[in-house]
Order: sequence, then C-alpha cells, then structure tokens
Amino acid sequence: MAGGLASFAAVDKCGCDPADATTLAARECSLTNEALKQPGELKVFFLKDSNPRKANRTLALPRRVVPAAMHELKDLSPKERTTLWKAAIAKAIELWGEEWGVAYNGAKVRTQCHLHIHIGKLLKGIDSGEAVFVNRIDDIPVPADGTGLWIHPAGKRFKVHIKEQICETVLLR
Repeated sequence: MAGGLASFAAVDKCGCDPADATTLAARECSLTNEALKQPGELKVFFLKDSNPRKANRTLALPRRVVPAAMHELKDLSPKERTTLWKAAIAKAIELWGEEWGVAYNGAKVRTQCHLHIHIGKLLKGIDSGEAVFVNRIDDIPVPADGTGLWIHPAGKRFKVHIKEQICETVLLR
C-alpha cells in the first residue's frame, strides 16, 4: 500500500440527495455540493484541494452526481471514465510537466461520496506495489473491488499502480 493508515474516517455510506439541500451540508457531501454548482453541460471540473495540508493538490471531478451512493469509477461509462482521466492527466501535465501523478483512493479510505481524482507532483523514488503498463488512457483498468489506483508517466506509456487503498500519499502534499 502506498503510505500508511489514514488518519481520517472513511465514508461508510452516502446520504447525498440533490433534492434535499440539508443532506449536502455534511462534510462527506461537500464535493457533491460543488458538482451541483457546475453548469450541467460540463463533464469534468477542477477544484483546489481545500485541505490546508495538501496545498499542492488539485482535484478532478465528474460533474454528474450519483444520488445517495458512493460514486465510484465503475459507475461511470467507459466514455465518462476516459473523459475524466484525459482531463485529469492533461491538468496534471499542465501543472507538473513530466513529474505528474494522479491518484484515486480506495473505498476504505475515501472521505467524500463524490468521485474525485487527486492531481499532484509525484514524489521522487515512489514506485511500489502491483502495477500494469498501458499505452492509452482508454486502457486504464477500472477497480471493481473497492481498491484505488495511481498513475504516472513511464516513457510514452502510463504506469498504473493497482489494488491499493491510500493512493494519494504518492503525491506532494
């Protein structure tokens, strides 16, 4: 696993209901609340991570909201996933050049209901766990078992580290 145990509580179940604004006041629903503020035609949007301990992080999020459910990568269509990954990686390259990394935390450590990808600078010397190489963004595997993944460039390919929970710790805070 990339990093140690989380010092925060994971979300066990989501209570976000776009029809009931009071449910969106919960901390774990704050990203869903932000998604609902975005124009409906928007597919992906970006937010600066609000955690002051993660000053160098940006988040990529799909605009689409899945009410009262943990929004997972597997819930997106292949086209939606590709759109999200392309946007996240393009933003990562824009911000960090060839030193970029993106990370999706596993279900056991996520603190938000709404799906989000962490974007940041990959820490030097980080290269752990099980990984696969893919040539195209469309070929990034979809975790079906509640695990997360993190991705970084590997020449002209992408190295995708799979079957991990705490993935964002490979990125500069």
